[in-house]
Amino acid sequence: MPKMERTHETVNGLPSLESLVGKVQAGWKLVGLEWEREPAEPAPDAPAAEPQGWTEEIPYGLRVADDCSRLVESPPELEILTIALDMICEDCPLSRVADELNLRGYRTRQGSDWSQGMLFNLLPRMIQVSPKLFKSEQWISRRKRLPKVSID
Repeated sequence: MPKMERTHETVNGLPSLESLVGKVQAGWKLVGLEWEREPAEPAPDAPAAEPQGWTEEIPYGLRVADDCSRLVESPPELEILTIALDMICEDCPLSRVADELNLRGYRTRQGSDWSQGMLFNLLPRMIQVSPKLFKSEQWISRRKRLPKVSID
């Protein structure tokens, strides 16, 4: 198959019929058109446009790596998850967990105080990350403090 020759021409107006016919007579075949314009101004009362494409929140306890190629652990967020899981294992209510995190100066990603509702929403992530935390050296030492439960 012979190699196809391609060309790109920048134009400042509509091409004339004569220029198009001249290209066809010279053996060129029209394969596409490219259009551009200035973005239209949205109406003042129009709702904000939703972001295009697929967006997803980064799971709590992770952050984007410095090279932007993957997700890596976020030590401050993992510390919050560990404290919360530790207190939940000690049967503390979520309101008390939130109060403790706030007393220690921990804030959410948005910079606000923790609430029991925010911790409730974080429970699925705690369940997801707990197998790794339960295997860590830090958790093994924490586990020794937990009360022993006997199964009768």
